Amino acid sequence: MPRLLADLTPVRESREYRRLWLGTALSAVGTQLTLTAVSLEVFALTGSSLYVGLLGFVGLAPLVLAGLYGGSVVDAYDRRKVALVSALVLWGTTIGIAAQAWLGLGNVWLLYALVAVHAAAGGINHPARSAIIPHLVRPELLPAANALNMITFGLAAAVGPLAAGVLVGSVGYGWTYTIDVLTFTAAMNALYRLRALPPEGEVNRAGLRSVLEGLRFLGTRPNVRMTFLVDLAAMVLANPRALLPAVGAVVLGGGAETVGLLLAASAVGSVLAGLFSGPLGAVRRQGAAVAWSITAWGMTVSAFGAVVVLAGAQDGPAHPGWLWAAAACMAAGGAADSISAVFRTTILQSATPDHMRGRLQGVFVVVVAGGPRLGDLAAGFGATVLGEGWAAVAGGLACIGVLLLLLRLQPGFAAYDARHPLP
Repeated sequence: MPRLLADLTPVRESREYRRLWLGTALSAVGTQLTLTAVSLEVFALTGSSLYVGLLGFVGLAPLVLAGLYGGSVVDAYDRRKVALVSALVLWGTTIGIAAQAWLGLGNVWLLYALVAVHAAAGGINHPARSAIIPHLVRPELLPAANALNMITFGLAAAVGPLAAGVLVGSVGYGWTYTIDVLTFTAAMNALYRLRALPPEGEVNRAGLRSVLEGLRFLGTRPNVRMTFLVDLAAMVLANPRALLPAVGAVVLGGGAETVGLLLAASAVGSVLAGLFSGPLGAVRRQGAAVAWSITAWGMTVSAFGAVVVLAGAQDGPAHPGWLWAAAACMAAGGAADSISAVFRTTILQSATPDHMRGRLQGVFVVVVAGGPRLGDLAAGFGATVLGEGWAAVAGGLACIGVLLLLLRLQPGFAAYDARHPLP
């Protein structure tokens, strides 16, 4: 069993990583509390799902811009200071969100403004924290460290929204946001106690020229570039998230509860993959591992679509067994996506020189933020043409097809060896 369970060596060996990991775990749950509570508050203020949907758009543009520019800031200054200052902004906006709730301002535009600033600060904070991790653990422990991070994010995604609904209904918005303010102190303490981490090698001034230099550098690094391309193939072509409301309302039944169950199943799959990530540290062919993980993701999305098609073909209400089959597909997909993320992050951290890590982590933020949103659009269009079930089936197969094409164009990715991390 110890060989199967998550490798805790990074936590045992590095006191700084341990503090950062625990702080991030607590703050991630708090962040999910706030994000869910904000959407509930916006709906309570407006009674419109459109205004709730605008929250994603309001946060996306600042996140993308800050991710690209913030990467150049991370490569130009002490990573600890960049992470600490951006975390202070995150903390300050969370305090602002809590304050408006306690004061009963009820202004949706103020909430939009605070969410936009929060997203921009996150676009800088994430590349900074990701660039810090290779300085805290040995290179061979990066897969284990990234797997531990996946556990925290999966738990936050599963627990945060559920807890937010309970807290908002019982103690109100003010206390719910305040919990996020309090949990964020652990992340602030971990960053404050880090040693100075200035960038190594060539250092350029932050700005547009530095951003463009990072993009040109990415053009010369095929294996690193492939980590972005294969993730886009998975998230744009085979993202079933936008299909879930219709699946819950029309096909499987249960409405919002069904949607919540399916999303929770995906998060549980991610957590389980992290808990049983012990063998991942021994994987050397990490490019091949990414390819197999994304293949599994495409297959599970297609299987989910097949379940929806079969459930919709039945007369009368869908049998509960179809819901559990769909949840199992979502859980398997969450596990596959988590394993892919572990190795994609490890390749990016290992095959990128330190003075470029911030900028490429900024591109990573853009891909991670933008890919699923484009996927929502693609899934919605596919459902209009094919129906929800067949749209998922086609999306999963298209993901696998594009993945095979990318591997044919860049065969070196499947041969990527962690012992010799060629870019």
